[in-house]
Amino acid sequence: MKATPSACGMTDRNLELLEGKLSSEEESAWENHLEQCATCRGRLKECAAEPESWSEATQFLGFDPYRNSIGDRKCGSRSSSHSIENVLRALTPTDDPNMLGRLGGYEVSGVIGSGGMGVVLKALDCSLDRIIAIKVLAPHLASSGSARRRFAREAKAAAAVLHPNVVAIHGVSNDESLPYLVMPYVRGESLQKRIDREGPLPVIDILRIASQIASGLSAAHEQGLVHRDIKPANILLEDGVERVAITDFGLARAVDDATMTRSGVIAGTPQYMSPEQAKGESIGARSDLFSLGSVIYAMCTGRSPFRAETSYGVLHRIVQDQPRSILDINPNVPSWLCRLVERLHCKNADERICDAKQLESLLTQCIAHVEQPTQSKLPQELRENETASWPTRTKLVWISLTSSLLIIACGWLAVSRAPTFHVPRKIHVDESIGDGIEHRSHAAETRQAVPTDQSKAADSIDATDWNDEALLDAELLHRDAMMLETESRRPFADLPLLPPTNESKAQR
Repeated sequence: MKATPSACGMTDRNLELLEGKLSSEEESAWENHLEQCATCRGRLKECAAEPESWSEATQFLGFDPYRNSIGDRKCGSRSSSHSIENVLRALTPTDDPNMLGRLGGYEVSGVIGSGGMGVVLKALDCSLDRIIAIKVLAPHLASSGSARRRFAREAKAAAAVLHPNVVAIHGVSNDESLPYLVMPYVRGESLQKRIDREGPLPVIDILRIASQIASGLSAAHEQGLVHRDIKPANILLEDGVERVAITDFGLARAVDDATMTRSGVIAGTPQYMSPEQAKGESIGARSDLFSLGSVIYAMCTGRSPFRAETSYGVLHRIVQDQPRSILDINPNVPSWLCRLVERLHCKNADERICDAKQLESLLTQCIAHVEQPTQSKLPQELRENETASWPTRTKLVWISLTSSLLIIACGWLAVSRAPTFHVPRKIHVDESIGDGIEHRSHAAETRQAVPTDQSKAADSIDATDWNDEALLDAELLHRDAMMLETESRRPFADLPLLPPTNESKAQR
């Protein structure tokens, strides 16, 4: 039997539930009652919010909740909600009760998301009977001439690039009170949302996404355009297919645009800028490649490469520091992919991969290697033993040359300062020692032949002087021979040590 309103005591109990005054047992019991009592559930809904609030929320959500649409950003901030509300109020009335309003010839059915420049709406192109996305310039910027010019530049830049990996522009209106761009509607999510949800991505997904981004950038660069704001939030992933699309060309400029050479002008998202962007210098196509390297880093690690507490700190790190090694954060990433990111992150633009087309080719070869490692080899530029990036190879060459020269110099210095030993030829040593022994024997015989009382005179004979001189030579040669290696001094090992002579004592 269903409980009647008078028996439920519903009003007080619902209020106590909403105010958190019920104990856990009472809350559980009341929730069980709500499952059975439709009247109490209806009264609880009325207590939680006024009917007008529920109606307004339903209008804002439309048919496509924020979380199910592509390209959306967090809309919870007060400024974003205010922008959405202002855009919806600017829509003209529609006869279709299921639509939020009309914008030009399009029936708006929901809100996809919002950003700094405006709001993205989901709409129906009645003339072609297709779902589209409309990017509307925020009302508070519509009166700004620079904002309108940037908006028109985005339309012109994106429309100039016809490529599967670049979001196309179907139409543009810059004359209305709310300027807008008409783009194809792609159901899915941004790369940033996927990274936030999953963290580091599988290697094969990283390569496929990066390859398609490089392909889209190659098409833009061939048209002379630099995107200048490549980041995960501007990369759209379509549901059900492995297709990636680059969006938001609001910062794109032509390479020969004079405004790109103004020093001190910084445009882009700080965490994914190139060093030349961070310094406000002129930039080229390789600036986008640096940003793509940061996007690949984020896919490998789940975080941006250059992080700091302030925007200035981020810019300083981009210009001066190297990011933390990918392998320190995610050891599962292959080393050759880390080397590719390092090459893209070269501070000097000339040392990066030369263009997006070459990068796409490298990534395509890497995909083939991951899918069939035994049949497809890595690109030569990424092999560990044969390539490191150009700056790394240059450093290694200079280190090797410097080390070699240092070793040679040290060796030369050691040889020049080492004591030199005269190594006499064996024949000369033998002859000198033989002469010394012969003279010594002759001196001994002479002393024996001289009478005892004349021995002192014999000691002073000049002949003994030259005998002592010969013996000195022999002694020095004998000492030199003893300092030689064992093999070299073997012939002298059996010779007796000679007693020191008078001249040898004097020299010592």
